[in-house]
Amino acid sequence: MADGIDSRPATPTTAPPGGGSPGPGAQGHHPHHGYLERRSLRQGSAGWLLLTGLGVAYVVSGDFSGWNFGLAEGGFGGLAVATVLMGLMYTCMVFALAELAAILPTAGGGYGFARRALGTWGGFLTGTAILIEYVLAPAAISIFIGDYVESLGLFGLESGWPLQLACFVVFVGIHLWGVGEALRFSFVVTGIAVAALLIFAVGAFTEFDASGLNDIPADPDAFGSSSWLPFGLLGIWAAFPFGMWFFLGVEGVPLAAEETRDPARTLPRAMALSMGILLLLALITFLAATGARGSAAVQDAGNPLVAALQGDGEPTPLSRFVNYAGLAGLVASFFSLVYAGSRQLFALSRAGYLPRFLSLTSRRKAPWLGLLVPGAIGFSLAAATGDGARMLNVAVLGATISYALMSLSHIVLRRREPDLPRPYRTPGGAATSAVAFVLACSALVATFLVDQDAALITLGVYAVAVAYFAFYSRHRLVAAAPEEEFAALAAAEAELERD
Repeated sequence: MADGIDSRPATPTTAPPGGGSPGPGAQGHHPHHGYLERRSLRQGSAGWLLLTGLGVAYVVSGDFSGWNFGLAEGGFGGLAVATVLMGLMYTCMVFALAELAAILPTAGGGYGFARRALGTWGGFLTGTAILIEYVLAPAAISIFIGDYVESLGLFGLESGWPLQLACFVVFVGIHLWGVGEALRFSFVVTGIAVAALLIFAVGAFTEFDASGLNDIPADPDAFGSSSWLPFGLLGIWAAFPFGMWFFLGVEGVPLAAEETRDPARTLPRAMALSMGILLLLALITFLAATGARGSAAVQDAGNPLVAALQGDGEPTPLSRFVNYAGLAGLVASFFSLVYAGSRQLFALSRAGYLPRFLSLTSRRKAPWLGLLVPGAIGFSLAAATGDGARMLNVAVLGATISYALMSLSHIVLRRREPDLPRPYRTPGGAATSAVAFVLACSALVATFLVDQDAALITLGVYAVAVAYFAFYSRHRLVAAAPEEEFAALAAAEAELERD
């Protein structure tokens, strides 16, 4: 179990729900011989450096665009407070997830953690929320990549389905080649994007003017409004989803656990480093962009960093460079999110929550259907709707649901199983994850303030998934899957204690 793969014959698990194993009707399935051998990933492919790069890659596109729309919801002060609170939420959650990942280093990530703490329903609901995030976000980013390519006039290409298809074909193809090659590619592209952000900050800070930070007119009818909070106290709450853009996706690092060298040590280190880098990038990007040209000038810009550098609208050498680097940031996030989605789908399928054939791996140990099926769904959504903003809002809502459930899982395991071996322990313990839980619930409610249609779409997807699980897959779970065995072990230990 140390590497997350166990090829022993499956045994039924029948302990009651709440003990972490399948509930009534969720009898463990006996897979045929070789079931897990056909569903194994390439172990030891990633060290702490590649995983740190992966954590930054998930998020880096959010530094180039998206966060600035929060200025229209809360002004500079509102977005600043929201970003600090969301940064606190992610920091607390990352520390909690680092402990959970060291306990259970499997590809299931958040699903596996919630599975042990909250039972089969908790595991399924968490995994589904994560899957919504990692399928919808790449679809949205493929649209943004097309828009960038068209705006830059690269090769005369226009934004549309051919370019979106090319994104999925090329980058999913690299993932099919192998995880080591994929993570190295992601690391290089992410390095380019991070370097560009630092260069942007140096150039923008030379024109920094603090008076421009609060240049959005205050709404006199908003409670508590001022030049610092032009839309009042409620504006802080409404800006929560946009403060998340600086960190959205970093929680996906544990999904690489089965492909990591010494995951109990490597994962916590990589998660802490990537979170530290993201906090620094958020601070300098936010201050540099708003201070160089003023909050009002960048609040509605599709490319706020370029808008911050082009005061008179004329491109400069630095703004052109940042524009191209923004494309690199989008590619890095698209590429890494495809990876995360495939691993979450792989784990849920291997355990029987989703159709089992989706977890089959190739000769190069890549979950080929776990890559192709979400890729096909993502491309279809992008080509059919062209609405990247709406899809990202759906992804954010799915993310906040998973954050609340994963933070709750840490609290439950700390209280229910205080003696569980923990190679890494969260600073502050359950109090840290409690902070993350409260802020995640607040962010979840805040998403309804931004886009109610996206919330309804997410709930609709959830309804379909819940029906599938309730009437079909929960009766066909695979007891030999690592996450299921981990939960069954907890149930067996609890039964022995009762006896």
